[in-house]
Amino acid sequence: MVSAPSGEGAPVSRERRIWQMLEAVMDPEIPVVSVVDLGIVRQVRAGADGRLRVRITPTYSGCPATEVITHAIRTALDENGFGDVELETLLWPPWSSEWLSEPGRRKLEAFGIAVERKGQARLACPRCASRRIERVSEFGSTPCKAHYRCLECLEPFDTFKCL
Repeated sequence: MVSAPSGEGAPVSRERRIWQMLEAVMDPEIPVVSVVDLGIVRQVRAGADGRLRVRITPTYSGCPATEVITHAIRTALDENGFGDVELETLLWPPWSSEWLSEPGRRKLEAFGIAVERKGQARLACPRCASRRIERVSEFGSTPCKAHYRCLECLEPFDTFKCL
């Protein structure tokens, strides 16, 4: 992420303004997290030609929400005076659940979606924190999630797969 300029009264760079604006573009399938929280927005920076580019990576290459997300980002850029900014989709490296921000993880868990972490011994229920869970289906409400059930509180929940 591009850091904001330091110092009192320092002008905020265009890059930082774009990051801030994109924090308000919510995921269409999980409206409690932004595209920045999810790590979909990978980069905001000027290219060799001097043009600003926003580079995004979908949560997986076949994500049905990719077109909606791209349109929402483009609309937000245009409506906020960034019509000259190029929007580019990158499929490599592929999105990883490790790209989720910590605030995004907390928002997902509060919403009832657990987040797997690489090297995590066992997933916990986002409602009661029990580790006594079972996988119901490899695919949850979307293909990038798996569906589980807690054996303590008996509540079902999705989890982002650790990709």
